[in-house]
Formats: sequence, structure tokens, C-alpha cells
Amino acid sequence: MKAFLMYRDRDFDPQQVLARRAKEIRRDQGPNLEQLLPWNEQALRQDLGLDILFNAMAAEDHFLFEVAKVAVLSSITDLDTIRYRQHVFSDCSKQEAIVRDIYRLAVETIEGERKNYFSFFARYPSGILSRAVSVLQMFVGSLKTLRTIADRHGDKFESDGFRRLFAMLRQELSEEYFARIEKHLKQLKFRKGVLISAELGRGNNGTNYVLRKPHEDKRHWIARLLPQKTPGYTFVLHPRDEAGARALSELRDQGVNLVANALAQSTDHILSFFEMLRTELAFYVGCLNLHRQLSDLRQPTCFPAPAPPGARKLSFSGVYDACLALSARRKVVGNDLDADGKELIVITGANTGGKSTFMRSLGLAQLMMQAGMFVPAETFAAEVRDGVFTHYKRGEDVTMESGKLDEELRRMSAIIDRITPHSMALFNESFAATNEREGSEIARQITNALADSGVKVCFVTHLYEFAHGLCAKKMPNAAFLRAERQADGTRTFRVIEGEPLQTSYGKDVYDGVFGPKHPHPVDRRAISTRAVGG
Repeated sequence: MKAFLMYRDRDFDPQQVLARRAKEIRRDQGPNLEQLLPWNEQALRQDLGLDILFNAMAAEDHFLFEVAKVAVLSSITDLDTIRYRQHVFSDCSKQEAIVRDIYRLAVETIEGERKNYFSFFARYPSGILSRAVSVLQMFVGSLKTLRTIADRHGDKFESDGFRRLFAMLRQELSEEYFARIEKHLKQLKFRKGVLISAELGRGNNGTNYVLRKPHEDKRHWIARLLPQKTPGYTFVLHPRDEAGARALSELRDQGVNLVANALAQSTDHILSFFEMLRTELAFYVGCLNLHRQLSDLRQPTCFPAPAPPGARKLSFSGVYDACLALSARRKVVGNDLDADGKELIVITGANTGGKSTFMRSLGLAQLMMQAGMFVPAETFAAEVRDGVFTHYKRGEDVTMESGKLDEELRRMSAIIDRITPHSMALFNESFAATNEREGSEIARQITNALADSGVKVCFVTHLYEFAHGLCAKKMPNAAFLRAERQADGTRTFRVIEGEPLQTSYGKDVYDGVFGPKHPHPVDRRAISTRAVGG
């Protein structure tokens, strides 16, 4: 039995997903990688604030956290799979109580199996058989509950994933199936003893032990009440005959060995189904947890419209940083943009004006879309990308082994080794550790090379020379945005289209402390409006 709630044709196994993703990213390294998550996992989690998202999805459940992390970071590029998951989640949001009941049943079933732990005697066939019978009885109860849910609520679901799951449950878990299983389990308790046949081999040693089906007693019930003669030769062990008891136990184990192994394999098969059902539903339960929290904050969400690679599609309205909303516990400002046909987006403007937040919201929406999730926006349409890379400014090297610019260039080199023409690169005040002329030239060359190769580049910068130089070229594949600011100097934390702004951190600090109209004798014209590194 298969769940098939994440893919149409295969299971969602986090370990296999990670291994496949790692192999795609670093083909030259072979299968023995230090970590199976994407190469830039830590950078993405730090720069985009993904742990806030994962914690919201997990709701203090470590298993949900791990599944959410794998599903989001191993973003898929197949449009059919993305839409398949969207339809499944649509059902989940409409029938949330039923989905959570199924997930809870899977969790309780797995935990119940673990409580039937192996004891010392479980190393022997009789012990294995006894445990397998006990576990199967519990599994039968869970399967019956699943079948009942399929019968009662299956017609309420519309997605291909759930319809196929419920159809499989109805077909595989028939009344005849349950009756046959319960009959076998009852017989395997051997309340009337074990019937075993064997042959004599070399040296009169027993061989070819076979467990036989018990004879059915077809006598009338009155005849069964009357005493009867022993139907064959019998012997009785002395209570202190340990060697005889051990010999009989070995004979019994020889007879039940094949059945014990077969039954143990059956329990493993059913357990693997519940484990996969739990894993795949965990992703959607995490999405439900996140959706509920964003709804409580009155933040909009929507299903995105993914486009194939090379479509040069990127347009949205009301996109916002979900992680900021979750951490601040309040409604945050969204942004609109129509960048279809654009490969380069350059954002300038005042500090704390919403530039970095805008870029985080873009990267987060891209990853969530390619996980098959809803996105934090009113509308969102974008082409799928085979990787999202971030290059954000970092703190000083505490070991003093290298300067900030050296560290930035090393990280950039590592990204270049792995990026492809269908990737997305997010830069946040990169290459500002040197003077403006050098930093602008480095940023210009790297940005042009990436954008010309097809990489979607989003660059937040205070390097006016870099931004103004690109804008002056009137590049048809570039869009220029800036942090919006009111006439009185207040900020709306919204990013709008416009030419690059000349800003500096000193001027922003002054405005933040004194205000743009503060009657202070300091000559504000003396404050440089040319950026010197951020």
C-alpha cells in the first residue's frame, strides 16, 4: 500500500529526497557527502529566516520540523508535482479535522508498535511470532479505522492524491480481507497446541519441519463434551525435566520459524505504510499550522502560479515576509511588482526602509512555491528555479585570518561553482567592505555575468555608482526599485519602482535621531549623500 500524497508515482522519503538533491548539486563528490541537505542550507536558513517558518509549521513537534525543513529546502521544479501538492493541500484546508485525525491515527499506530519492544525471547521464532501477532492485531484495528474514514468522508475530497488513497483503502481493506486476517491471527495463538510435521533425515535427525493447519473438530457439541480417548501416542514431561522442555521448545521453533518470518515481514510492510502516511501528512499538517497562524494575523495567502524554466515570469501583489509577520506577531506591509521578462532587480533606498525585507519575502515565496505550498501574498506567479542562493553581508572574521572582502569573495566563488542559468541569486549589500569604486566594479561584473547567463538576480545595495551605472544603460532586462519614503521623511516599508537613490548610513542615523525637520544647528548638507559601503 502506498500513500502517494506528495508525488504521483513515488513516496516522499526525506532521506532519499536529500540524497537525490545532494547528488544533483554536487555530482563530482559521489554519494558520501558530509550533509544531505542542499549545500547552502545554513546560509538559506540564516539569510531568509527559515527557522521561524519551520518552527511555525512544527508547532513544537520535532518530526514536523524536520519534514518541513526537507520539503522546503529540497524545492522541486516539476510543475505537475507542484500543482499536485497544491490540490492536496486545498483538500486539507477544507477538511482539516479529518486530515488531522488521520495523521493522529498514524502517529498513535507507530508509537503503539514501538511499545511492543523486543525482549530477550524475541530472538527466537516463538517470541518473534508472538510479538508479530500482537502488533498485527493492533494494525488491524488502525486499518479498520482508516477504512471507516474512507467510507464516511472519501467523497468530500477532490484532489487526485486523496481520491487515490481512499480508493486504495476501499479496494485493499475489504471485509473479506479483515475476516481472513482475524481468522489467521486467532489460529496463530495456538490455544490448542502446535501441529508440526517433519521428516527423518540422516542419523534420524529431524528435517523439513512444517507448521500444519489445526484439524477442525466437526463433532456435535454434545460429543465434544464427552470424555474421549487420546487419539495417539503421548508423553508427559516431568516438571523438572529442563532438557526435555528445551528440546520441545526447539522443535516448536523449528516448526513456526517460516510463519514467524512471514508474519514479521507483514508487520514491517504495514508499519512502513503508516510511517510513510505519517511523513507525507506531516508536511500538510505543518502547512495547516502555518496557514492558521498567518490567518490569525490577518495576512493574505494564495496558491502561486508556477511557470516553466525560461519563461522569465515574475509578478506578484501583496507579497510579504511571513517570517517577519510571525516573529513580530502583527500584520506587515506587502509589496507589488511586475518583473516579467526581467533578469535583474536592483533595490536602493534608505536604511530600515524595507529593502532586505522585500528580498527575503521574494526568496521565501520562491521556496514555498517550489515546495508545493501556498505563498504569503495576494497573488504570485514565477518561473521555477533549480536553486536559490543568497549572498548577504556577514560580520567580521573573529579569527582575523581574512578581511571582509576576502570572505565575501570566497563565498561568491563557492556560489559560482554551483549556480546554474536557471537559479536565483539574492545579494544583500554585498561587496561593500571596500571603497565604493572597487565595490561597484566587482558588483557590476558579477551581476552582469549572472544576469546575462539567465540567473535571476535581486541586489539590495547602497553602492550608488554601481546602481546608477546599471540604470544609465537602460537595460531592458533590469528593473530598479527603491524604498518608498514620504515627504516628511517617514517610511512605509514599501518598495516601489524608481531610479537608484543616493543614500548613506550617516544620513539615515541623523534622520532617525533628529528627524528631517528637527531645528538642530547641524548643517545637514554637510552629511555625505554618497554611499561608502552601507
